[in-house]
Amino acid sequence: MNPAPAVVPSTELEAGWTEFRQGEMWPGKAYPLGATYDGTGTNFALFSEVAERVELCLFAADGVETRMTLPEVDGFIWHGFVPNIEPGQRYGYRVYGPYDPPGGQRCNPNKLLLDPYSKAIDGTFDWNQSLFSYTFGDPDSRNDDDSAASMPKSVVINPYFDWGTDRPPNHEYADTVIYEAHVKGLTETHPDIPEQARGTYSAVAIPRSSST
Repeated sequence: MNPAPAVVPSTELEAGWTEFRQGEMWPGKAYPLGATYDGTGTNFALFSEVAERVELCLFAADGVETRMTLPEVDGFIWHGFVPNIEPGQRYGYRVYGPYDPPGGQRCNPNKLLLDPYSKAIDGTFDWNQSLFSYTFGDPDSRNDDDSAASMPKSVVINPYFDWGTDRPPNHEYADTVIYEAHVKGLTETHPDIPEQARGTYSAVAIPRSSST
C-alpha cells in the first residue's frame, strides 16, 4: 500500500542518511507510540510484553539496512530517539524473544516487522516463503529466511501542517456549542445539496447543509 504522505526525494533522504550513520541513538521517550518526528530527529516507541531485545531497522534509498537496538524499555514499551531521521525515512523492527508457536509466541529477528503504529507504509508484500514463520509443508518447523526484501516498510511522516494565518478561535467553554451530526443523516436527502455530494464529508462543507 502506498503511503498517503509523499516520501521525501531520495537526494534529501541520502543526505540525512549520511548524517545518521555517523550519529547515535538516544533514550528517547515511551510516548507517543510509533515514529514521531520533532524537527531534529525521530522518536521510535514500540510495545512488546515478551520481547527481550528490539532492533530498529532503517532502510536507505538503495535498500541498505542498518540496525540499531532500542536502548530503553518502560512498561513494556521499547524506545529510542535517532537524531537527523526525517520524514520519508523507511523503517521496520526485528524482535528477539521466545519462539513458542503453541503458546502464541513467534519472535524471530529474521522476520522484519511493520510498525503497528505507523501512519504510512511504502511498498507491497512479495508473498513467498520468507514471510512465513515455518517452512512450507512442515507447519511445526521454524523458518529463518530473512524477510526484509519481501516486506513493505513503515515510513516516518511529517506531523506538521502549515495553518497559514488561521488561528484557533479560543472560545471559552461556557460560550461553546458542541453540535454532533451523522454525515449521511444530515445530508443524504437534503434538497439543496448536489446529489453526487450527499452522504459524504464534502457535503458538510456546503453552507446550505448547516441550515438543516
